[in-house]
Amino acid sequence: MKELVEYIALSLVDDPSQVVVTQNREGGRENLELHVAKEDMGRVIGKGGRVANAMRILLRVAAAREGKQASLDVAEPR
Repeated sequence: MKELVEYIALSLVDDPSQVVVTQNREGGRENLELHVAKEDMGRVIGKGGRVANAMRILLRVAAAREGKQASLDVAEPR
C-alpha cells in the first residue's frame, strides 16, 4: 500500500525527490504519512482536499482487498 501512495504522489508533484511515505502498523491498521515539498502541497491536497480524499479512498479500497484497514495523513512540510 505504501507503493500505491508513492506512485500517486510521484505522478502529482514537481519535485519527486521530496516524496517520502512512512508506514506505521498499529494492530491490524496501517497508518501512512505522506511528506512532500512545501511547493507541492497544493497539488497533493487539491482544491477543497479532493485529491487527498481520492488518495485515501483508493488506499482504503486496496487495503480492504487485502483484508486490512489503512489511513493516510498528509504531513506539514518541514
